[in-house]
Amino acid sequence: MKLSQSQSFVRFWAASTTSYFGTYITSLSLQVLIVANLQGGAADVGWMNASRWLPYVVLGLVAGVMIDRAQRKYVLVLTDLGRGILMALIGLTDLFGTLQMGWLMVMMMGFGILSIFHDAAYQSFVPQLVPKDMLTRANARLEQSAAVAESSGPALAGGLVAWVGAPFTVLVNAAAYGMSGAWMASIQHASKVEAPAGSVRTQVKEGLRWVYRHPYLRSLALNTHAWFFFHSMTGAVLVTFALVELGFNESKVGFALAAAGIGAVAGSFLSTMVGQRLGVGLAMTFSRILYVPALFLIAVAPSVDSFHSPVFPMFVVMSGQFLYGFAMGVEGPLEMGYRQTVTPLSLQGRMNATMRSINRSMIVIGAPLGGLIADTFGFRTSLTLAVAGLAFCAIWFWLSPMRHAKLDENQIEGV
Repeated sequence: MKLSQSQSFVRFWAASTTSYFGTYITSLSLQVLIVANLQGGAADVGWMNASRWLPYVVLGLVAGVMIDRAQRKYVLVLTDLGRGILMALIGLTDLFGTLQMGWLMVMMMGFGILSIFHDAAYQSFVPQLVPKDMLTRANARLEQSAAVAESSGPALAGGLVAWVGAPFTVLVNAAAYGMSGAWMASIQHASKVEAPAGSVRTQVKEGLRWVYRHPYLRSLALNTHAWFFFHSMTGAVLVTFALVELGFNESKVGFALAAAGIGAVAGSFLSTMVGQRLGVGLAMTFSRILYVPALFLIAVAPSVDSFHSPVFPMFVVMSGQFLYGFAMGVEGPLEMGYRQTVTPLSLQGRMNATMRSINRSMIVIGAPLGGLIADTFGFRTSLTLAVAGLAFCAIWFWLSPMRHAKLDENQIEGV
């Protein structure tokens, strides 16, 4: 069976691709909006990111229980439409000059609450649409769409922001979420998963036990939590670093960030092959190692003023972004495919919510910390600390049992 023969997956893929484009457009436009329209700094960008991910700390584990009890399709539709409404409010309030940093953080918290349920349902819905032996390929297709959006979304966002401004660019994302919700609603699918029995507390414990007592998922989860902490430090300062320290304009920032998407496209196309030849664990280890030189290139990039030309600084930053995206493109489908393969359908929501909620909790700490370090000690200091942290994660992953993980029936059944 080919993935293209599954109409439900094809529509899910289309909805996901539409949402991906909106997300990557907004990722840049909101940061430019804070810096240019609200006169904020790196710390403000960090607080905005933290407010988006803060709900994961409070509601993340409970969301997994609710997703395992709910019709995942309807959760996806409602959360897409809700996020589109919030994006429209942000764009319109800024357009009319009434948006303030406090209100932006409140709306991003609402966005984060909807995203908790959307993300848990999204990751748990794929195993209901395709058989187990097609999960890695299905996730590779989704990763490729995300990578294309990541490569073209920032460049498109940079052009849109320079042309029509950040508020109208945010409104484009609102429309993208609405379209994604419509595609999700068109999926013809009947749920075959029975709602788990027991209290919410009991079910939360079941999800935690599954993740943190599993010999491979435990290593993967703990290492990924640390990885997200240092990754979020980078995300909080990268756009402001490029605008302020390197002297890029909005369109150049967009093109520089787009290089990560190009790398992710290349990585996701090779992901399945690399996983088959090296094994899932070793392929993911390779990716964790590759993040280190990728971010190092960005941290040492020269400014436009020092070269009197943007060509070489752009080349250095885009090279680092490409390698970073390539590593994510290789790792993403393999990680998700492995998690979905070894986890029973009845635990998918809780497994995904457990890992995702703790990962996002790391952003709540790492993003504002990265911004504060950048504002106090400089952008390069913050990025250098992130490089050291990613190096620590790479060494840890190499020494962990996850390096030996394989999508092998004997290994999976023996867990």
